[in-house]
Amino acid sequence: MKLAAITNRLAGLGGAKWEIHALARKLSAQGQNIIELTIGEPDVATPDALVSAAVDALGRHRTGYSSGEGEPGLRAALAERYSTRNGREITPNQIMCFPGTQTSLYTIFTGIVETGDEVLVGDPMYATYEGVIRASGATMVPVPLRPENGFRMQAADIENRITPNTRAIFLNTPHNPTGSILTAEDITAIGALAKKHDLWIVSDEVYEDLIFDGSAFTSPLSFPDLADRVIVASSISKSHAAPGFRSGWLVGPADFTAALLPLAETMLFGNQPFIADMTEKAVRDGSTVATGMCERFAKRAALLDQRLSDESDLVVHRPDAGMFALINVASTGMSGLDYAKHLLEHGNVAVMPGNSFGDSLKDWVRVALTVDDAAFDRACDHIIKHAHSLQMETV
Repeated sequence: MKLAAITNRLAGLGGAKWEIHALARKLSAQGQNIIELTIGEPDVATPDALVSAAVDALGRHRTGYSSGEGEPGLRAALAERYSTRNGREITPNQIMCFPGTQTSLYTIFTGIVETGDEVLVGDPMYATYEGVIRASGATMVPVPLRPENGFRMQAADIENRITPNTRAIFLNTPHNPTGSILTAEDITAIGALAKKHDLWIVSDEVYEDLIFDGSAFTSPLSFPDLADRVIVASSISKSHAAPGFRSGWLVGPADFTAALLPLAETMLFGNQPFIADMTEKAVRDGSTVATGMCERFAKRAALLDQRLSDESDLVVHRPDAGMFALINVASTGMSGLDYAKHLLEHGNVAVMPGNSFGDSLKDWVRVALTVDDAAFDRACDHIIKHAHSLQMETV
């Protein structure tokens, strides 16, 4: 039977990127003691108060249909939060609620681009970005995020890739996998290009609450002159350690959300009311776990950097936010993919090969900072021992 073209556009963008993670899980199930530093799962459970809020809402039979925009209470809470954080009024009719950031991004790109259009996105990038762009029929155009610029997207690199078909600039700040944060100056320069060429700016800000001490976050949503072209996507998955609840949203211009509503209603009718009630509490109360995660992740990144710098030839890129650090493995003579396979086989540590996040990270691997301190310290031991064994093999 004939399949739709979308299946061809998305072919090869699924499980292959997670090959090392899947193999690590398989080896663990077989009894091997694997330290898993692959996916970005919060290192704490969803707070009991949020679980109770969802259970209480179920007890109140908050299980009916929602609206296509999302529950009014949650949208009001989000409008208050974004108005306060960005220093300008955001109204509930600028917000739509979805099951997680991923669904929000899929809906956004389905609404703003189509076949023949181009979307500029930083390389490296989160593994699903190419899929949400290609699903719409648009073409993804990678923009290099250079280590010498702290992996922050630069306006000059964007401008070199703008064509008459360009429709959007896709930002991720704080960034996965690099942990970089765009500065206000970066956004000002990027915004000037967007205005000059009449482009959308889509910003994934799911790591907004996981900023390490000494760093600061700025959203393009806070720039009044960009108000008619900025769309933000986020969720409580990371900030509130609630990835399994699948509760996210988008914030954009009111005329955009109005135009997008029929698409949202075609896909689903808002997020589930009992989850919306829990999310409203999360948004209004703020996170009780984000500060602790920031402290632990920053500490582990510093430990990784110090130990690998002192005890190996591996080079660590220290993040400013988020759940991950990067290791440059070029000194081993291996690609990131070959190194990740070898480390898993000979060092019992699972990391993500950099090419899962774009061609520019072929000599890198991504390390999750989300296992407990004792396990992370053991992982550092294994990585260093493995590096020494590789050196001995080349002598």
